[in-house]
Amino acid sequence: MIEPFGTLPDGGRVERITLQGGGLSARFLTWGAVLQDLRLAGHAPPLVLGLESLDDYLAHSRHFGATVGRCANRIRDGRCTIAGRPAQLDRNEGVRHHLHGGTDNAGRKLWRVVAHAPDALRLALTLPDGHMGYPGTLQIEAAFTLAGDGVLDIEYTARTDGPTLCNLAHHSYFDLDGAGDVRGHALRIAADAYLPVDDDKLPLGAPAPVAGTGFDFRAPRRLRGEPLDHNFCLADRRGALREVAMLEGRDGVKMALHTTEPGLQVYDGHNLDVPVPGLAGQRIGPHAGIALEPQVWPDSPNHPDYPQALLRPGETYRQHTRLVFGRAQSRAV
Repeated sequence: MIEPFGTLPDGGRVERITLQGGGLSARFLTWGAVLQDLRLAGHAPPLVLGLESLDDYLAHSRHFGATVGRCANRIRDGRCTIAGRPAQLDRNEGVRHHLHGGTDNAGRKLWRVVAHAPDALRLALTLPDGHMGYPGTLQIEAAFTLAGDGVLDIEYTARTDGPTLCNLAHHSYFDLDGAGDVRGHALRIAADAYLPVDDDKLPLGAPAPVAGTGFDFRAPRRLRGEPLDHNFCLADRRGALREVAMLEGRDGVKMALHTTEPGLQVYDGHNLDVPVPGLAGQRIGPHAGIALEPQVWPDSPNHPDYPQALLRPGETYRQHTRLVFGRAQSRAV
């Protein structure tokens, strides 16, 4: 089902598309390719944080459910070199650093509906040469499919006419209980290392082992409120689709996250503070949801030893992420 959702200040009309299949129902917006709402059959609360109106999204969204890019995460001072040429990108975090593709990133653009079925949706977006400081015209497609048995499948593809950066990320905040606080959720991450960060949340350099630290989630562990906004190093390059994380609420709903990406940015929402309620009527305050964002490592253009986000003409960027929802009894401590 496609229905009107609102009108942007420039007159663009935003639509909402409802999908159903495999025990899931999902609502997507053409603004930002946003996943506004996701429900599991037999479990009343929404599984993701969402807002009621377009005006709320425009004024208060913290990338809730959006597809961010063209380069997700942070780039120090908004400066980097792309195929040998210096680039100054939009500085939209603290008027210093570049975050998620800039002020006018893909998560705040109006996407086009390319195809739609009861259980599938394909959206497209064109980012022109020079947009947010990036070279190259980037053509992006996002495919969302309710693929059966609690599966939400997300596939991103992109092509460019000039060397550029491409590192898209799905940015839902998950709350599997609908309680407005994810402390007590159990988290497991298949990562032996993470990236330590400075006060601006930018990586300091080489990965550090998680062993013996508060970043060790190799066995399921309950979230206690420790501030998390870090990249977990899954691999040194994009690879085959595999399970990399598991999140489980106290009510027994779980989510397995599968991805092709080399990194997983984990943000536990400790700084969330939204003045309007979420879809379930709950306050979206600190720890209201946790974002698990598959992507290339942050600030990668300035760290040649990291997995890279460079995309050249003739190449096709491909990212595949799969979220699998179900029920289980937690074994976390």
